[in-house]
Amino acid sequence: MGEDALASLAVIVVLGIGAQWVAWRLQVPSILLLLLGGFIAGPVTGWVDPDHLLGETLFPIVSISVGIILFEGGLTLRISELGNTRDVVVRLITVGALVTWVVATLGAYYVVDLDLELSLLIGAIFVVSGPTVVLPLLNHVRPKGQVGPILKWEGILIDPVGATLAVLIYEIVLVDRADNGTVAAMVEGAIRTIVVGGAFGLAAAFAIIQLFKRYWVPEHLQNPFTVMLIVAAFTAANELQAESGLLATTLMGIILTNQKTIRVKHISQFKEELGIMLLSGLFIILAARLDLDSLSNLSVRALLFLALLIFVARPLAVWLSTTRSRLTSRERIFLAWLSPRGIVAVSVASLFALRLEQAGHPGAEMLVPLTFLVVVGTVLVYGLTASPVARWLGLSQPERNGILIAGAHDWAREIAKTLRRAGRPVLLVDTNWKHVSQARLEGLEAVYASILSEHLVEEEADLSQIGRLLAMTRNDEVNAMATLRFAEFFGRANVFQIPMHPDNRGRKGINIEQHGRCLFNSEATHEYLTRRFAAGAILKSVKLTKEFDYAAFKQRHGDTALPLFLIDAGGALSIVTTDNGITPRAGHTLISLVDSQDRTGAAVAEAQRGSEVPAS
Repeated sequence: MGEDALASLAVIVVLGIGAQWVAWRLQVPSILLLLLGGFIAGPVTGWVDPDHLLGETLFPIVSISVGIILFEGGLTLRISELGNTRDVVVRLITVGALVTWVVATLGAYYVVDLDLELSLLIGAIFVVSGPTVVLPLLNHVRPKGQVGPILKWEGILIDPVGATLAVLIYEIVLVDRADNGTVAAMVEGAIRTIVVGGAFGLAAAFAIIQLFKRYWVPEHLQNPFTVMLIVAAFTAANELQAESGLLATTLMGIILTNQKTIRVKHISQFKEELGIMLLSGLFIILAARLDLDSLSNLSVRALLFLALLIFVARPLAVWLSTTRSRLTSRERIFLAWLSPRGIVAVSVASLFALRLEQAGHPGAEMLVPLTFLVVVGTVLVYGLTASPVARWLGLSQPERNGILIAGAHDWAREIAKTLRRAGRPVLLVDTNWKHVSQARLEGLEAVYASILSEHLVEEEADLSQIGRLLAMTRNDEVNAMATLRFAEFFGRANVFQIPMHPDNRGRKGINIEQHGRCLFNSEATHEYLTRRFAAGAILKSVKLTKEFDYAAFKQRHGDTALPLFLIDAGGALSIVTTDNGITPRAGHTLISLVDSQDRTGAAVAEAQRGSEVPAS
């Protein structure tokens, strides 16, 4: 039993994280591979039996995990993002939710042929959208305007709304059938959920703010302490009112990310990583619970129900919710074409199906397979079409192939102009106004600001097309801090800095954990590059051929030639670093720092010697 349990857990972890990695490599929604992995691990091979593995703790674990995921989602909800579209979000989670519930209920009753009670329940379940699917899709599509923030807010806020509605329907319609005050009971339940969830969410967020502000929680315990309060608030709220814990944790995240008293960036980063692990495990576990026999019961009616949700329920909900809004017709169309279902729908349906099957309710066995069909179907449809639709509507932002350069001095500007000629958007940032003004005179986009400024990303610069950072100031510490900061935006693989001065290396200097990838080669410090350019070195772009290959290039320009960038035949730009070992081939364009033809190697030798002079 112990070894079998260990093997099952290993399968869940390997398949979950492995699916996330493969999805990233293939640029496809991870939920598709997660569901496929869980399906293979469960009903197909029998490697994982979640009910046997976790027993009665299965759904409590699922519920708490969903609560943590919604907290992490709440941390991404900045009120400033909404602008003038707050009313649209409110209407989507109220009017839109009601429309979806009604249409889904009618579809389940007339199309799938479920009884009215189950139809009402499944209609409530499909009210939810699912941030676990919406957010990755938005990161992939990167739509322009307000549709991104609207979909993000809706996807996160609709989960507690839909889950609460489903619980109320379950308790009122299916449990308390004799209750003649159904409407009043629903209103009372909704009010209790809002009050209880709101109270515990506010209390937990206030506790974190006050304790962290007074430094009563040490830095190394802040993330675990936050998890403790999330679990405590979620559980306490649910004990008083079913499913109010989802609202509590969501509200905690929203409050913490919008307050200015304490720093929560480290909490957000930790919760994002924790959320990925939980999400991966949850989808594997829930997909592994599928029963092949129940899937065989699905018919063409189920596909028609799926089509009803996609082509009727969502467009109608969006049309009614966005009437008289400031959104353009194209933005409304895109909103109407994105409403995938995710983990909350699956978990809630699985929980209710288990309870209803135990109670002997007819048709309960259809809940889980129908829910999985809707989840997989909506993810497939929206995941494969969201990008093309966004491009068709003109709402898709360009690929993030631009370069952010920290430093606008003379040779940084030369590099920027070369990259721009190669078709890359370039943005320079510097605190020296003379450098910034000169860059603008030369036709370059430049911002007068510190690369470490908190306002740079939010207000001062448009980074929508930027995907990489080159930190090339003369200050090694600033370069290192810049790469650390922008690693969260671009990823550690896409933040670079020029080599540090020898005095700042080694045990007493900045270690490898505290800086970005090293540009060009280990000798190309700020002092070295400054002296090379001052001595007359130039940037040269050469397209290599079979006749004039890299060996011929080196023979012509000697060992002093310093490769900087490489553009392959498809136009992809690679940055030369000390760790990538790129090999230029025929068809590639090589951008290098070379000596002018009328120079000797004496100036290069002088630059080599000069690079050893301490920085002033």
